[in-house]
Amino acid sequence: MKSQKGQSTVEMALSLTVLVLLLFGMIDFGRIFHAYLALDHAGREAARTASIGGDDVQIKDAAMRGAAGLDTTRLGINITPDQLSRKRGTYVTISLTYSIDIVTPLMAQFIPNPYSLQNQTVMRVE
Repeated sequence: MKSQKGQSTVEMALSLTVLVLLLFGMIDFGRIFHAYLALDHAGREAARTASIGGDDVQIKDAAMRGAAGLDTTRLGINITPDQLSRKRGTYVTISLTYSIDIVTPLMAQFIPNPYSLQNQTVMRVE
């Protein structure tokens, strides 16, 4: 009969590797989901500012304030139509983009790194 002294150590090493990868995968998913929710909130804040007659500087400032917890240097803001074309009754579209780095090594093989999030919010100008 062979000795089985190291069997539990090998099983622990194999199962712990999988569990650690799952844990870091969940952490990455949580980071991406948080960034998505913050981006959605920032889009609504910027669109609301645009719908009540704010200019481009005020709209971008509202988007930056609404994106709390995000690195605002990675935040892309696009406003259509331009400020002179926004009249009462027209629709304004705020498009936001944000890129977030994937920190789990194996997830970076399956998901583009950095992962790009996009949000588009449309509101009517009052």
